[in-house]
This record gives sequence, structure tokens and C-alpha cells, in this order.
Amino acid sequence: MTIRADGGQLDQLLINLVRNAVDAALDAGGGVELGWTAHNGRLEVWVQDDGPGLADTVNLFVPFYTTKADGSGIGLALSRQIAEAHGGSLTLANRERAKGCEARLSLPIAGPE
Repeated sequence: MTIRADGGQLDQLLINLVRNAVDAALDAGGGVELGWTAHNGRLEVWVQDDGPGLADTVNLFVPFYTTKADGSGIGLALSRQIAEAHGGSLTLANRERAKGCEARLSLPIAGPE
């Protein structure tokens, strides 16, 4: 399976998602799970945390919006831009059957060259 990426951008996206999940989980004494699957020509990556969840889902991807005391508010906005630049998508939502949040990244799987 191949995902086409430019110079560490996807690395930064995944670092942002995992770092956010770890920060949320630490605040609540919970954990983080990461997984992936390939389905219908797409790689689906998910990061779930046992943190407090999202209080404001409307502004998540607004540049410079942050709920962290030391946050800059650019991590999620940049992560979504990176996903979209690679033909993918990024969503965040509160988990339905557990406390915490789930980030879901979907990227196209490149065909044979």
C-alpha cells in the first residue's frame, strides 16, 4: 500500500493528532488508541482518546482558535489543510460510546506506478 506524501507533511499531521490525543488523555487520566484500515481504495487512520471530549466542535479547524492555555491554534487547521492537499479528509468528533474524542484521517491509496 502506498500513500503519496510530500516532505514530512503527513508526519506532522499524525504528530499533531497523537499529541492532541495524549494531551487530552493525560488531563483525564485516560489513554490513547491508534489504528488504521484500508477500505475502498482509501487508508482510514483513527486516533481515539479517553479525554474529556470536545466542548466546542464548531471552531475546531478555525486558525488560531485553541482551548489549550499554551496552544497556538494552528495544529488542527494545518492538519486539515495537509489532509486535503493529499486528496484526503480529517474529522474530529466526540466518541459516541465512550468519553473522549476521535480524529479520523482518510487518504487515497496510490495505485501502481
